[in-house]
Amino acid sequence: MQHYHNFINGKFVPSSGADRIEVTNPSTGQTICTVPDSSQADVDAAVSAAEAAQSGWGKRPAIERAKALRAIAARIREHVEPLARAIAEEQGKVLGLARVEVAFTADYLDYMAEWARRIEGEILESDRPGETIFLFRQPIGVIGGILPWNFPFFLIARKVAPALVTGNTIVIKPSKETPHNAVKFCDLVAETGLPPGVINIVHGRGSSVGMAIATDPRIGMISLTGSVETGSAIMAAAAPNITKVSLELGGKAPAIVMADADMALAVEAVKASRVINSGQVCNCAERVYVQRSVADEFVDKLTAAMKATRFGDPLADESVDYGPLINQAGFRKVDTLVRGAVAAGATLTTGGGRGPGEGGYYYQPTVLTGCRQEMEIIRCEIFGPVIPVVTFDDLDEAIAWANDSDFGLTSSIYTRDLDVALRACREIRFGETYINRENFEAMQGFHAGWRKSGIGGADGKHGLYEFTQTHVVYIARS
Repeated sequence: MQHYHNFINGKFVPSSGADRIEVTNPSTGQTICTVPDSSQADVDAAVSAAEAAQSGWGKRPAIERAKALRAIAARIREHVEPLARAIAEEQGKVLGLARVEVAFTADYLDYMAEWARRIEGEILESDRPGETIFLFRQPIGVIGGILPWNFPFFLIARKVAPALVTGNTIVIKPSKETPHNAVKFCDLVAETGLPPGVINIVHGRGSSVGMAIATDPRIGMISLTGSVETGSAIMAAAAPNITKVSLELGGKAPAIVMADADMALAVEAVKASRVINSGQVCNCAERVYVQRSVADEFVDKLTAAMKATRFGDPLADESVDYGPLINQAGFRKVDTLVRGAVAAGATLTTGGGRGPGEGGYYYQPTVLTGCRQEMEIIRCEIFGPVIPVVTFDDLDEAIAWANDSDFGLTSSIYTRDLDVALRACREIRFGETYINRENFEAMQGFHAGWRKSGIGGADGKHGLYEFTQTHVVYIARS
């Protein structure tokens, strides 16, 4: 069994802390490796390294910084299979999806590198004769990145790529559930000749390492992907230093299925939302509103589709549709929500319990009908292969129920009526709306939530500019 170290100032270094964290394969319950539960001193060393490197890195032309991202992307493409297997082993993701995640990570690095020649300032008109006003976009400095476990490899790139191309350096804390892929990422970074200190990775728990990053006054921005509870704690910790935060938090995406929808498309897209990554995706459909006249047909077809899905250990059987939930706590949360819904009057048409698999946290593909808006399963994020169904009579009702949520990340609607689709675009109050397609964002879009789903956003031009600060310069004629 491997015992991994932190990556600070361009090399792997032991933690000054004595404790270590065991990393478990959720498919089998077996321990894979250990990482340090790092100390305050480890975080201090990483931030110091990033701070020392930032000035020189920020002065490099952006096109040179972009070359570094492309070099990392090239190394990733040479190691797709071992990276995908590491992700599958520690997170339970099926191998096909793990390979997609690795490939998408490399593409994302290349995409952000393309912005090197496109970062734009502005020239503004002055009220004074002979004066010119410039608006520059400049690096923030040191970025703190705090990662989740559900797409652990891609989220490294989502934070590293825009940070580096805009001239920042970064300190990352991977999830304690999925740190192995981050170690492999650092192995590849070390082979590219990236200057020491530009990327630093410190392992540990959120309560210690995450808080140490959030409270460090040298950190200019914290980019977190995680739960609402974690985001709230990070905001509070960052507040004394007035540190900028960019938060991608939870979701409770509604999917509205109108009577005129392409039923096969709607069923397939909703099913895919619930089984991709074992349902552990913040932007995928978490509750379905089906127009009453087609509810029976939709439920019958969705139930059949969910029953037909296969789950198991993705490293033992590459053909399965999904793997285990991440841990025992995740399993208990899903099961508690399902049992609570049944107790409150919902009906199981399939699933509703633990699936076979010795040592793994497998949950059966589950469909619940007869759900009501006030039920906890409609209001709380499930994060498992479970879909609750609510019937509605007209679009007004569906939109009102869709918007009745603390979350506001993504949403979707299935209809052949353009007027209905455009009305949904105007009235559904979410950061993203998908029409007649699966819930999966594009890297050139802007992945940003409303309400408790987050502050700021990622991807595209707007996500890139999250990692910059403006500097306005007034030049008067002497």
